[in-house]
Amino acid sequence: MFIRSQMLLAASAVAASGALALTPVQAQDAVRVGLILPMTGGQASTGKQIDNAVKLYMQQNGDTVAGRKIEIILRDDAAVPDNTKRLAQELIVNDKVSFIAGFGVTPAALAAAPLATQAKVPEIVMAAGTSIITERSPYIVRTSFTLAQSSTIIGDWAARNGIKKVATLTSDYAPGNDALTFFKQNFTAGGGEIVEEVKVPLANPDFAPFLQRMKDSRPDAMFVFVPAGQGGNFMKQYAERGLDKTGIKVIGPGDVMDDDLLNGMGDAALGAVTAHHYSAAHPSAMNRDFVAAYKKAFGNRPGFMAVSGYDGIRLIYEALKKTGGNTDGDALVEAMKGMKWESPRGPIMIDPETRDIVQNIYIRKVEKVGGELYNVEFATFEAVKDAGKTRK
Repeated sequence: MFIRSQMLLAASAVAASGALALTPVQAQDAVRVGLILPMTGGQASTGKQIDNAVKLYMQQNGDTVAGRKIEIILRDDAAVPDNTKRLAQELIVNDKVSFIAGFGVTPAALAAAPLATQAKVPEIVMAAGTSIITERSPYIVRTSFTLAQSSTIIGDWAARNGIKKVATLTSDYAPGNDALTFFKQNFTAGGGEIVEEVKVPLANPDFAPFLQRMKDSRPDAMFVFVPAGQGGNFMKQYAERGLDKTGIKVIGPGDVMDDDLLNGMGDAALGAVTAHHYSAAHPSAMNRDFVAAYKKAFGNRPGFMAVSGYDGIRLIYEALKKTGGNTDGDALVEAMKGMKWESPRGPIMIDPETRDIVQNIYIRKVEKVGGELYNVEFATFEAVKDAGKTRK
């Protein structure tokens, strides 16, 4: 009888533990955020900026929201989409995260999209910039940018500012294709001509042979898109091939002149004109405080990926405040729609229809300020939506 009683007690304990394992996360439990970033490989600077910015925001604002502790689980996908998909699945199934966030490149964001939809877990895109991303899942919300936002504006600016002939060099994947498409659309509509068009591999590109083609085509300017992290290598080879002495201007979206790497590019970068949503030189009190805090914490200036991560974790905090700590995916996404606030980059909003970011785009020129290189803003285009969606 004693043995039978012990067996029944053991069976009850197993059943209870099984029931616990299947019980949804309770209100008092930690809210887990799966942060999937390229911490190694060619896009490592993107991952490090976003990771740093998330840490900074949490240092400044605490790690508890609506009575619930926030726990960040960082995973390195090295910008390899197969890794992203596997890590997202592990985070959702095993770690029971309430959000997946980060995504250094477009293929990574797209790889996770079906999992976000299936699990009804918000996917906060803090880096990847292809227009279509938010259309791939109703649970995707973006705090970074789209290439269409900046490329249309630099296309218009070039056509209106004496640039007649342009050679283009873009990375051969979806964001590069977006950048090229939207630049061409606006530049040629303004009377400009594309005299050479080159696409370079995304992984470990050698720019030198392509740069020779650029030089030989004798354009007024080169339109360049390479992802964050590759701008330094591009400008090094640009200078080595002597293009900085030819009078051929560098123009493009701001990815190529990332603040994170700009000082290492040397004087060859001086005069480059780009359109982008953020510069470490953005003249607002909030940005000066952000840059100072980031420098103090990490020893270098923030780039545009850092501000996207800073705003991404803020979006998660504010959504949880609105839901009172409820982590239902539909409730969280609904809370994010239409949300607006003042960012270090300027005023931003989450478009309630597309879940994409609406933000100012600035035309900037690389200048030397206090012995350092900065993207100095000289024109502002307010509340720019993603042109990839507004034209549909």
